Amino acid sequence: MELKSITNDSGDSDLRKMIEEETRRLNKTLAEIQENAVEIILPGNNVLIDGIVMEVAGGVGGLEAMLFCKEILEMYSNYCESQGWDHHIDDCEKSSLGGVRRASLTINHSEAFDRLKFEGGVHRVQRVPKTEKFGRLQTSTVSVAVLPKPSEVVITVDPKDLKIDTFRAGGAGGQHVNTTDSAVRVTHIPSGLVAESQSQRSQTMNRQNAIAAIRTRLFGIEVEKQLSSTHSSRKLQVGSKSRSEKIRTYNFSQDRITDHRINFSVHNVHEFMDGDRQMEIMLEQLQQESYRDRLDEFLAKLGH
Repeated sequence: MELKSITNDSGDSDLRKMIEEETRRLNKTLAEIQENAVEIILPGNNVLIDGIVMEVAGGVGGLEAMLFCKEILEMYSNYCESQGWDHHIDDCEKSSLGGVRRASLTINHSEAFDRLKFEGGVHRVQRVPKTEKFGRLQTSTVSVAVLPKPSEVVITVDPKDLKIDTFRAGGAGGQHVNTTDSAVRVTHIPSGLVAESQSQRSQTMNRQNAIAAIRTRLFGIEVEKQLSSTHSSRKLQVGSKSRSEKIRTYNFSQDRITDHRINFSVHNVHEFMDGDRQMEIMLEQLQQESYRDRLDEFLAKLGH
C-alpha cells in the first residue's frame, strides 16, 4: 500500500519508475519463494527422468492436420533449440504435401519432462488453410503424447515377451521406399503394446528403435503410476493419458492461443510457434497452476 501511495503521489517520473521496477522484482521473488516452498512442502515423486519422447500425430482435418502436425513438431524443436537441449526427430512419416502424419521427438535433458509434461493431449488449430480456395475457416487437430525416456537400468524387456514382424516400408501415397522387408513391428505380448519403425534402411536399426519405443511406453506407465500415487493432477493430466482430451486451441485469425484447462490465453501465434517467449509464458502458467492444484490437494488431505 505504501509503495502504491508513493507511486501515485510522486511527481518524479524517475522515482516512480524505480519504485515500479522494485515492486516487480519483489513480486517475482515472492513467486519464486512460493514455488520453492511448494516443492519443499509437497510430497514429490522419486522418479529420475533423463529425457522424454514426444509423439505427435495428425488427427481430424486431413492434409491440413498433417501440415499443422509438422508445425507442432517444429515448435517443440524450436523450443529445444532455445533451451540448448539435445534433441532429434525419429520415425517421421510425411504426407504428400509436406506435412507430417506422425513423428517422434526425442529430447535428452533432465528438465524436459518437468517443463513439457503438460503438453500431452489434443492441440486444435483454427485457421484458413493454404489449400482453401474460398477463405473458409477450418478446424484441425494434432495429438501429442509425452513419454518419459528410460535408461537401460530402469526398464528391461525380456526378448521372450516380444513378437517381431517385418514388412516393407512405405512412403507418402503408399509408394514403397525400398524393396526389402526393412520395416519392423514389435508387439509386447504381456501388455499388448505395439510399436513400429521404418525410418532406417537397416532392419536391425528399425528393430532397435521399435523395442526402444516399447520400453519408453512401459516406463511411461510406471511413471504415471508413481505420479498418481503422490498427486492426482486431475486438471493437468500428465503424459499420454490425456491424448484424447482437447487441451489447447491455436486461433490464427484472432492471433490467440488458449489453454482450456486453465482458461489462460496468450497472443502472437507466430512467436508461440517459434518456441519463443509466448510459449514460455504458457508453460510457466501451467506450472503455477500445477503448484496450486497440488497445494490445495495436500491441504485438503491435512484437513481430513
